[in-house]
Amino acid sequence: MMTLFGDPEIWLPVAFAAMMGLSILVYVCLDGFDLGVGLLFPFAEGDEKDRMVASIGPFWDANETWLVLAIGILLVAFPAAHGTILTALYLPVAVMLVGLILRGVAFEFRAKVAPERKARWNHAFHAGSLMTSLSQGYMLGMYVMGLQITWFTLAFSLLTAMFLTVAYSFIGATWLILKTDGALQRKAVGWSRGGIWGVVLGMGAISLATPLVSPRIFEKWFSVPEIFLLMPLPLMAGGLIVLLWLLLRQMPKSDDRLAWAPFTVTTILFALGFFGMAYSFYPYVVPETLTIYEAASAPESLVIIFAGTLFVLPMIAGYSVLSYVIFRGKATELRYD
Repeated sequence: MMTLFGDPEIWLPVAFAAMMGLSILVYVCLDGFDLGVGLLFPFAEGDEKDRMVASIGPFWDANETWLVLAIGILLVAFPAAHGTILTALYLPVAVMLVGLILRGVAFEFRAKVAPERKARWNHAFHAGSLMTSLSQGYMLGMYVMGLQITWFTLAFSLLTAMFLTVAYSFIGATWLILKTDGALQRKAVGWSRGGIWGVVLGMGAISLATPLVSPRIFEKWFSVPEIFLLMPLPLMAGGLIVLLWLLLRQMPKSDDRLAWAPFTVTTILFALGFFGMAYSFYPYVVPETLTIYEAASAPESLVIIFAGTLFVLPMIAGYSVLSYVIFRGKATELRYD
């Protein structure tokens, strides 16, 4: 295998970086919508909250698996980067883990406690979603800023924390358009119409900040002929935002014909933003400090891990696809009997 694809010191780090990137992208899109549903809890009524939980119930555990996979790949394939990144982001990672635990506990207990105590667990579910979203947004901002702690980078990271939270609530609302109907679906359309502007501002802020913090990234985007070759990316993103706005203005439709479209378009928009960031930072896994080649484990170790990942990754993907196929259609009444 080491000679089949050429130099393993080159293709193995690239392969693991691609798998880690794929895992992060899938996590952001899939766990993003179920975090978003939790973020929208304060705007829903009691019965609507049950329906919202039912819409994510079969999926949220599998969605979080992609985060575990991404961190696992970072640990075993790029251990030097793992140490550097998690050391710099220790506090927000701890907040994220507490939020994820709180979400999981609240998800189970809210359906099993006495009715008068249910509201507490609804608040806990929202709080866990908020903690997780804000911490991930803060980590994104610090990563874009090169993991440097200054007053400016802290302010930018707090800004991205708010924007990513809005983006998660937006994709959560588009998910509810797909999975619900009636009054709750109409509310989800309203939430989406308000949230789209936060998505625009967030993507715009990160897109502007990324080339400004690094001359290397600026050169990658704005030199000739790269600027012309990359122009389709921002143009496609702008077109998708316009399409989303037009779709949301027409909803909800009586025949529910396009209920899938906002969530699908949002997922594509997130993917474009992710690919733009991946292009900006490649080949660095720690911005301007460690490349994927410098941070990678020994090729002999990576070959063994690669063989295992080729087995695990399709299993996780297959399970995720199967769950979405089996539980397709509108969310029904939440029951545990």
